[in-house]
Amino acid sequence: MKNVHILLVEDNEGDILLTLEALEEAKIKNTTSVVKDGEQAIKFVEKIGDYEKSMSPDLIILDVNLPKLNGHEVLEFLKSNDKHKHIPVIMLTTSSSHRDIMASYKNHVNCFITKPMEAEDFINAVKTIETFWFSLVTLPNNG
Repeated sequence: MKNVHILLVEDNEGDILLTLEALEEAKIKNTTSVVKDGEQAIKFVEKIGDYEKSMSPDLIILDVNLPKLNGHEVLEFLKSNDKHKHIPVIMLTTSSSHRDIMASYKNHVNCFITKPMEAEDFINAVKTIETFWFSLVTLPNNG
């Protein structure tokens, strides 16, 4: 299996650490890049400024509640752009609001997951995400 690249768009340091720990524990070869706001996420995928040499992600894990541009705005940009709309996007957020869920699917999110509150449950959820997307699903080639 090829090495996969995950872009994690998250502003909460604790959730970043837990997600990175879970990805490491899943033992799937991956490279993970982290950006902490919606504006950086768009610059990353567009390879603008500091992200000029960034790798294109195979999967994006996106929070709803982000500074500068929220997750819905980032998702709408990605899924309305021919260069990026094929990249699977998982909304992983503390929100369980019907409005956020509907807005995410309206903008073609690939799945919406509410973050479990317990650290162990959170880690297991991330491991399951990674196993599903990289062991079971066939992803498009970014190359």
